[in-house]
Amino acid sequence: MSCGNHHETPCTDVLDRLYSYLDGELDEHGCADIRQHLDECHSCLDEYGLEKVVKQLVAKHCGCDPVPDDLRAKVMGRIEQVRAQLAD
Repeated sequence: MSCGNHHETPCTDVLDRLYSYLDGELDEHGCADIRQHLDECHSCLDEYGLEKVVKQLVAKHCGCDPVPDDLRAKVMGRIEQVRAQLAD
């Protein structure tokens, strides 16, 4: 996915690292890149908002239950499929 505008950090890079950003797994430089991009790009900001809400809902309702490895693999595989479709 891309908004069609030029950014220092491309939309695809931001969206690929969105969960790492939400999980606090990026270094300060990586976080700064994401924040700057989200300040400039409404499309990615909308996607960020959606992903943040989904993550919060999952944590609220499923945070206590361990996730089976096979389910996690299936979900992550499906996410990658959707991302690939959106990138086309």
